[in-house]
Amino acid sequence: MYRTDALICLITLTTLITAPEALHAQGRDRYSADRERMVEEFIVAEGVENPRVVEVMRNVPRHLFVKPEHRRLAYFDQALDIGFKQTISPPFIVAYMTETLDPQPEDKVLEIGTGSGYQAAVLSGLVDEVYTIEIVEPLGERTQRLLKRLEYENVHCLIGDGYQGWPEHAPFDKIIVTCSPENVPQPLIEQLKEGGRMIVPLGERYQQVFHLFEKVDGELKQTELIPTLFVPMTGQMEELRKVKPDPLNPTLANTGFEIDSNDDGLADSWHYQRRSSLSEDAFRGEKALRFENNEPGRMAHILQGLPIDGSQVPRVNLSWAMKSQNIRPGQSTRELPGITIYFFDSKRIPIDRVTMGPWLADQADWKEFSRAIDVPRDAREAILQAGLNGATGVLYLDELELTPLR
Repeated sequence: MYRTDALICLITLTTLITAPEALHAQGRDRYSADRERMVEEFIVAEGVENPRVVEVMRNVPRHLFVKPEHRRLAYFDQALDIGFKQTISPPFIVAYMTETLDPQPEDKVLEIGTGSGYQAAVLSGLVDEVYTIEIVEPLGERTQRLLKRLEYENVHCLIGDGYQGWPEHAPFDKIIVTCSPENVPQPLIEQLKEGGRMIVPLGERYQQVFHLFEKVDGELKQTELIPTLFVPMTGQMEELRKVKPDPLNPTLANTGFEIDSNDDGLADSWHYQRRSSLSEDAFRGEKALRFENNEPGRMAHILQGLPIDGSQVPRVNLSWAMKSQNIRPGQSTRELPGITIYFFDSKRIPIDRVTMGPWLADQADWKEFSRAIDVPRDAREAILQAGLNGATGVLYLDELELTPLR
């Protein structure tokens, strides 16, 4: 279950307008236009091409898989709280993972992390059978009832630790993991069919990368994809995790944007990158990050999560270097260039935000900035978002660093 959206809209969770609880009337879908816009703006425009995946994203009613009070946000490209410290993944992430999996009509698929059931519902229309496992019992029971009520008859639910997979129904043609383990659980490797594919958000708690695994001659062939951020795989995997988060020493990774380990032109450690690329026009070192957008309202940003204990770290300092040209606001008052830090409590509910900006005056030459930021006492994690954020023009960022102040 993905942790962020575009987390571009995450703070709106604290100022929600309550939506009606009633489901759409029989024979009428009041959300169809919103769903079509979601697909065109956040899925097709961002590179998802598989026509079967695109079509199923048009059909699955995401608003039924979120809390009633969140329904007005259901068709924005953002993660939403579903309770139990879990989230529903953004539509793009669901479509991206599904397309990467390359689902076929005859496939039997295993999903680790049922969550709201949205990913399982998407897969339901693309494959023969879906077997999905949720470790949080009340969430799994609630989702099982929802999937049954919505008549997703080829989706089979299990309450248990996804680390162990579902050996009674193995082998699986495809496996999709929607929570993040530090390493691929051995039972999942064993339960993947020869020639099968598995997509996993792999890595440390706040530093994860999608990996595609293909089983060839009994061995896994691995392809590193894009950075991401999911909630952690708990249960046995959490006990085996070697690298633990350090909320007393919050920092950002790859602050100078110098690291691009898979040579894809994107900075490592920063997820959900939109309209960004690495540039040799750097403030320091060899690389900087360059954003360019010419369509008002279109996403152009990067995100990175980090642990932070506000009861022990009351203040942090954020510093950065930037320059810009031809900056114009986007379509709304929220679509302005800048940096925003979103703070979350122990239940992963957003509790506050701090914004640096907006940067509306063009800055022709590189210039350094810094700001001391108060951390909410109840904060336990944060997500930093930086970029044009729907504005147009060109923005360069470099040396984006966060350090605790004692």
